[in-house]
Amino acid sequence: MAFRQLAQTLRPFGLTSGFQSLQVLGSRGFFAVAEGLHYQKSHEWVKIEGDIATVGISDHAQAELGDVVYVELPEVGKTFAVGDIFGVVESVKAASDVYSPIEGEVTEVNTVLSDSPATINGEPYTTGWLMKMKVSNKDVSHLMDSAAYEKETAH
Repeated sequence: MAFRQLAQTLRPFGLTSGFQSLQVLGSRGFFAVAEGLHYQKSHEWVKIEGDIATVGISDHAQAELGDVVYVELPEVGKTFAVGDIFGVVESVKAASDVYSPIEGEVTEVNTVLSDSPATINGEPYTTGWLMKMKVSNKDVSHLMDSAAYEKETAH
């Protein structure tokens, strides 16, 4: 939430906010799009650094879900192909499957979410990440960049 509020505060002045090497590309009052990530139409994002990918859900997704109350994450060591369901995010409004945007093996899950699932609502692009994977295929041509995702989610 703080990330979104900062984006909304700076946006009218044409400024963006750098936060852990992410910049807000756009904010339309309800959600922000972080620059430098790749997005699926199903609203998962991925950031690849070397051969490790960090995966989460977008600010748009968490805003649509509402208050997140439970997160089911995969086991470390499990492998996923693009489009495989790897977890579930439950909110007060709905439960939603989460799909892998990249191919690889899970190396870490965000254990903070077990006790504080609402972290996703506050910081979906930083501390609210879901899993990290060792990437077996770095191809992201099937994903949208930040600008394309912003257009995709424009209401």
